[in-house]
Amino acid sequence: MSAPSSPSAPNTGFLDARGRIFLLVIVAAGLLVPLANLAVPPESAFHVPTYAVSLMGKYLSYALLALALDLVWGYCGILSLGHGAFFALGGYAMGMYLMRQIGPRGVYGNPVLPDFMVFLNWQELPWYWYGFNHFAFAAVMIVVVPGVLAFIFGWLTFRSRVNGVYLSIITQAMTFALLLAFFRNDMGFGGNNGLTDFKDILGFDIRADGVRVALFVATLVALAVGYLIARWLTLSTYGKVLVAVRDAESRTRFLGYRVEHYKLVAWTISAMLAGVAGALYVTQVGIINPSEFSPANSIEAVIWVAVGGRGTLVGAALGAVVVNFAKTWLTGALPEVWLFALGLLFVVVTLYMPKGILGLINQWKGRRPTPRGGTGGTAAQEPAE
Repeated sequence: MSAPSSPSAPNTGFLDARGRIFLLVIVAAGLLVPLANLAVPPESAFHVPTYAVSLMGKYLSYALLALALDLVWGYCGILSLGHGAFFALGGYAMGMYLMRQIGPRGVYGNPVLPDFMVFLNWQELPWYWYGFNHFAFAAVMIVVVPGVLAFIFGWLTFRSRVNGVYLSIITQAMTFALLLAFFRNDMGFGGNNGLTDFKDILGFDIRADGVRVALFVATLVALAVGYLIARWLTLSTYGKVLVAVRDAESRTRFLGYRVEHYKLVAWTISAMLAGVAGALYVTQVGIINPSEFSPANSIEAVIWVAVGGRGTLVGAALGAVVVNFAKTWLTGALPEVWLFALGLLFVVVTLYMPKGILGLINQWKGRRPTPRGGTGGTAAQEPAE
């Protein structure tokens, strides 16, 4: 069976022009931003302050979340309204490690129990906090916990052939249930206040300029690796079947493919990438609380992907950065306008930009005049020999 083509541009190899530009921008940012922060004097116009480095790192963690969502929505047709749950679980795993690093430097001076547990009169550390004093264990949990939840959820839903809007509603219910659970103080995750007041990571002061730059670079590396993983998956034979599942699931199943297995693999990998994004997000912002499970956050992630271009990977990351930059600017200038602007943006994208920003760029390229002075059309063609 020849699988339907992806909505992205035609593939010319493992890295097309768009992918090469994307990775080149990542490399350039990884070199120029640290240099502008650490080597350029603060009084210079080219100096990048530390708060801006952390803000850009937050945008990049959102970009990785959007890329993870695009893997299942753009290439598998699964509109997830619950990816914020995987993002938040990865963030909590990192937050638990950072809380264990505080030790006796907390407000209550307890060398083992975090401050919120002492305040709630907990007598001993819960069993599920064991091991989080080691970074290696926390790093494993950052991908294992979201991955296991995604695997169980996917196994139950995909084998039951839950599709379309029903699946989207179930994913939203999942993240809302976790939101309510993590709000409870007896869950042992800080309740409404969450986890914060972090001090060290790998023995270094997490608030130091050099550490902030290192976290920014780590987020860039994670975004690049996530893109390469997703690109490899979508270009493989597995990816071609995945797109066929998206475009004609019943036909693909009729031809003998175990559709639920293909969905499950993509869903689980996507959740793991979202968990990594959440862990990097926590190191940038310095807090994680149950509000990260809010269904509104997952819906925003869908808007990022739609704005950038669904089924393009690069467009999803671009949409996350663009929308969140606009959010930062607009909430500072006109905070009461942002939600209206977000709703308007979604309507505009749906009606006039169905292929997102990258779709507009491709359309503009297709309409450019040819070198011979023609009007272009959809694509310039070479004359036949």
